[in-house]
Amino acid sequence: MKPLKSFVRLEPGRRPSALIVAAILLSLCLLSLLNSRFVSTPLYGLPTSRSLTRRLHLFLLQLIIVVVVVVAARWPALGGKDPILTWELLGDDNGDSTYGDEDGAMARRREPICWGTSRRSNVCDARGHVRILGSSRTILLPRSATDREWAIKPYCRKHDPPAMKNVTEWTLKPLPGEGPSPPRCTARFAVPALVFSVGDYTDNLFHSFTDVLIPLFISAYGFRGEIQLVVADRKDWWLEKFVLILKQLSNYDLVDADGNEGVLCFPRAIVGLDFHKELGVNASKTSAGFSIVEFRDLLRRAYRLERRAVGEWAAAAAKPTLLIISRKGTRAFLNEEAMAETAARLGFQVRLAEATRSSDVGEFARLVNAADVMVGVHGAGLTNMVFLPAGAVLVQVVPLNGLAWLARDTFEKPAPAMGIKYLAYHIDEAESTLTEQYAKDDPVLKDPRSVHRKGWPAISKTYLENQDVRMNLTKFNNTLAEVLKLLPGGHGRKNTV
Repeated sequence: MKPLKSFVRLEPGRRPSALIVAAILLSLCLLSLLNSRFVSTPLYGLPTSRSLTRRLHLFLLQLIIVVVVVVAARWPALGGKDPILTWELLGDDNGDSTYGDEDGAMARRREPICWGTSRRSNVCDARGHVRILGSSRTILLPRSATDREWAIKPYCRKHDPPAMKNVTEWTLKPLPGEGPSPPRCTARFAVPALVFSVGDYTDNLFHSFTDVLIPLFISAYGFRGEIQLVVADRKDWWLEKFVLILKQLSNYDLVDADGNEGVLCFPRAIVGLDFHKELGVNASKTSAGFSIVEFRDLLRRAYRLERRAVGEWAAAAAKPTLLIISRKGTRAFLNEEAMAETAARLGFQVRLAEATRSSDVGEFARLVNAADVMVGVHGAGLTNMVFLPAGAVLVQVVPLNGLAWLARDTFEKPAPAMGIKYLAYHIDEAESTLTEQYAKDDPVLKDPRSVHRKGWPAISKTYLENQDVRMNLTKFNNTLAEVLKLLPGGHGRKNTV
């Protein structure tokens, strides 16, 4: 986001120092006037010494300063404005200023319409007669809304320049004071617009949720469907894949900004989505205190998922279901059949499934929702944890070497807020195929920090794209025994291979 002028923020409790300084100067002027007029004149006709008169004048000056400081400190509570700040924000509105409005205010204070909501997200919010010209990525605003242009890329990875490279920039600007009439509306809407980009990384399931779908939920859910979604950088396959989620957030058909040549008029336009944290929602920052729990409820409605929470399967004499997320290509389980047999001997009903770009989201969501435990190597497939019932257990297999921070930030931290229990399975060198590719004294194995110092491309290529896993079955068996203790009624299961 590139404002043509830096933001000006007025804090509610800010003391107007300019007013205090001006008042003190006024007090000094009054003192000078008193000195020149009264210093050698008897007070009310009574004989008065010069020292007594000076003490009286000093007392009057102190009294004036105290009164002024008290009033200045109370100024915001009394509805006052700092004249200097008000002047800077008000400016000349080319005839579009508001005087004598229904609140009786003499002028409307302009506030910034764009701001950073987090390290990863910017949002613009403009009200009034807003015109969206999708084909030119331009939004025209009433002159009362702003007196400058703003630029924003509505995708929640502003901290990541490579990700933003293919995200189209939007410009918000006020209507000119003179010249041709503003473009006529070709369509009028009675609800606000929410403009967002599908972005660059959304081929990946994790980024689809953490960069777009959850921020979209944060930004739209409070409107309870009465908001118009406007999508930029459209990907048809992506919209088809997640259409059921989008329909839960808006009562209206999606508007395609890329192919729209018209002038769309709205009473309000929000450009950009709010980001809180990876796969999460900070309830204290939402309009009505909603959280990731409500997002998971939304997913259950969208895909008709039956289970909200893990049941007492032991009481019903049913086996707990364990789902192994299979991978092909990178970070694959090389002995997943043996893993399945180990789990079955512990009393699990085992299923194996691979989540791919072509997977039907609804079908896979129902498969995950039927599981009590999900096991997988760190990767996008674990994003399906959003469909697990509350009380389920997620086991993340963490690859070698030095990737604990990544596993923690992406899947471990979000789990508790979803009501999901979490276990980490850290592989050792014997379980990694890196030992088959590098000598024992190679820095890749012995000095992973040297690889990490080269940056993310080196980390990803070495430890994520070039590593498979052969699980130690005894170690895996012990981990599953811990899983059984976390499930309802699971304490008495046998622990043997």
